Amino acid sequence: MNTGRVWKWSLTAVIVNLLLGVPGVVPAFLLWYFASNWPLAAMGWTQRDPTENDGMLPWVVLATPVLALFALLWWLANRPVRRRVALGSLLYWPVSALLTLAPFTLMAAL
Repeated sequence: MNTGRVWKWSLTAVIVNLLLGVPGVVPAFLLWYFASNWPLAAMGWTQRDPTENDGMLPWVVLATPVLALFALLWWLANRPVRRRVALGSLLYWPVSALLTLAPFTLMAAL
């Protein structure tokens, strides 16, 4: 594969993962909300939302399909791109995950 094609597919991988990060804000927020209200609050690292008194089950029932659907979409979008990028699998998947989390991180920082 020539250098031009490698750069084209590398740029495609960056664009795909950043664009997937925009709707990925919803599952990332659901994970953060769940973690901050139950496991992290139980360890004393965060404080629970005082109006959150329904328990964990509604959040698990709500978040599981959303997270599963997003993970499937993310994997299906990245699989064909991964085959054409010059990075190895051990580097491609973590970099793709970090790029997908970039919009959530940006929104959380603002």
